[in-house]
Amino acid sequence: MPRKGMRSLCFSLKVPPPSSSPSRFSFSPSGPSFSETVMDRTLDLAEPIITKWDPETTTFARVTSLFHENRIEARDFIKTVSNLHKAMQFLVTENPSSERMIRAQNLMQTAMKRLQKEFYQILSMNRAHLDPESVSTRSSRTSISSSASDYYDDNDDDVRAVNDSIFEVEDVSTIAMADLRLIADCMISSGYAKECLKIYNIIRKSIVDEGIYKLGVEKFTSSHIHKMDWEALELRIANWLNALRTAVETLFNGERILCDYVFASSDSIRESCFTEITKEGALILLAFPENFAKNTKKSPEKIFRALDMYAAISNHWPEIDSIFSFESAINIKSQALTSLIKLADFVRAALTDFESVILKDSSKMITAGGGIHYLTVDAMEFLSILADYSNYLSDILADSPPPAKKPLPESYFGFSDSDESAAPEISQRMAWLILVLLCKLDVKAKYYKDISLSYLFLANNLQYVVVKVRTSNLKYIIGEEWLRKHDIKIKQFASNYERLGWSHVINTLPTPDSAAVDTPQKIKEIFRKFNTAFDQAYKKQSVCVVPDNKLRDDIKASVGKKIFRLYREFYTAHRREMGKERNLAAVVRYAPEDVGHHLSDLFFGNIESGSSLSFMSAPSPTRRLKSH
Repeated sequence: MPRKGMRSLCFSLKVPPPSSSPSRFSFSPSGPSFSETVMDRTLDLAEPIITKWDPETTTFARVTSLFHENRIEARDFIKTVSNLHKAMQFLVTENPSSERMIRAQNLMQTAMKRLQKEFYQILSMNRAHLDPESVSTRSSRTSISSSASDYYDDNDDDVRAVNDSIFEVEDVSTIAMADLRLIADCMISSGYAKECLKIYNIIRKSIVDEGIYKLGVEKFTSSHIHKMDWEALELRIANWLNALRTAVETLFNGERILCDYVFASSDSIRESCFTEITKEGALILLAFPENFAKNTKKSPEKIFRALDMYAAISNHWPEIDSIFSFESAINIKSQALTSLIKLADFVRAALTDFESVILKDSSKMITAGGGIHYLTVDAMEFLSILADYSNYLSDILADSPPPAKKPLPESYFGFSDSDESAAPEISQRMAWLILVLLCKLDVKAKYYKDISLSYLFLANNLQYVVVKVRTSNLKYIIGEEWLRKHDIKIKQFASNYERLGWSHVINTLPTPDSAAVDTPQKIKEIFRKFNTAFDQAYKKQSVCVVPDNKLRDDIKASVGKKIFRLYREFYTAHRREMGKERNLAAVVRYAPEDVGHHLSDLFFGNIESGSSLSFMSAPSPTRRLKSH
């Protein structure tokens, strides 16, 4: 079967009649060889086609685009160059310095100049149609529209005519990609890969560099990052997060698709080409997180932005790994991994700093009414947000060196810290940080002169912690057993508050087991003692604050159940007898309903002057953390 590109040439050769000569062809010894005959025929066919489009000989060829002017003629031009190259390969083995070879080389150089011009024009004029976004949304590296390529493989004239009409409405970017591929295949196979790549790299690298610039990505030195204030740096990080997504999903992905398609004929060429185009921009982009992690003070308020960058690289890692799969792009993937490692180091250091902030908080300021301390609000806000990054935090903490063993009270954690049944590192770390907070709150509770307020303070703050855990992802990290045990502790704190704050009131009233009260004098004495004790307790406890509705209702119900029930029973039993008393109002100052109303007004932080207490008057979490 004759070669596809040589079909017309071989058909022109005539086969002589049989003879006694062993030679199949009847060439004379002094005549041209078979290779020379093929070359002559090829040169005669190629010369008019190639010289027509020589930009140095005619104005028409200089100002007109071959691929834009006549697509059929463009295809014939490519086939002619391909046939010329094949004929040269035949001749070079016999007579590499012959006049025919010199003539063929001159024609080949003219053709390559033409194709270089066409390649440049297609790349330049179709920048908008070949932008990475258009390419990445239309195609994939595993599935690219083959309609344009199919056009160039058709030999049937009728099919060619049909395809011509199809191309009139075909997407411009698809046609441009097919033209580029056709030219690249021809130039590479003809030994002009270097010239082809030079044009492609210059134009496409400028597009990638422009894309990186428009995304706001800059190359910062360590000094720049170190001197940048946090607000400005935070804006840079937010911009970088958007830039990474666009660069990976669109810019680099689109360039990889285009490069793979145009240079499909050579793995080594498309590798070197793609790496050359994208390496500088990719390294600048992926080095920013490392630069941040190494040159920024590691403080709690910055941990979330570090986690945002860690999450962004982790989420896009499969795409990064796929797009930069070439061996020559190993530095790019290595930079991404280095940034992940440095960000993980930053997060671990910031967590240690957060623990230190809690431990070093030496403020002796008490929260009015036993309310919620600013440290509780700040710390739990921090930890609840941190829990939203649990997937990434698990990886970061799991890869960290094991910390020095700390005694972890099982009663606080809700799970064993033994080596046999060790909980995940993130669970242990979160529970430990909460324990550090609760221990610090225990210290601050001792600053209250009234011990009952100390217990109310502990109940309020532990309730806040438990609610934050229960309503955030901390619930899934720490677990239900931890919550159950700390719910019990809240009840214990509330019970101690009740005992210390109200027991002296309760003790003024007789119980069913008490000795009978059988004289008016004893009855009046009990009423007077109750009045005094209730007035004192109510005055003291009216400034107390219980922000949580459920805890407030629980404490009210428990106190009311004891005081209201006993007082109502005593009041009902002796109401008629006391009705004979002249100065009744001085003896019986409260009806049972009055006691109930007074109790229902408790724990809203109201004081006698009518002003209200704010239990969250401390600085915001961000400002508080920055102050340390």
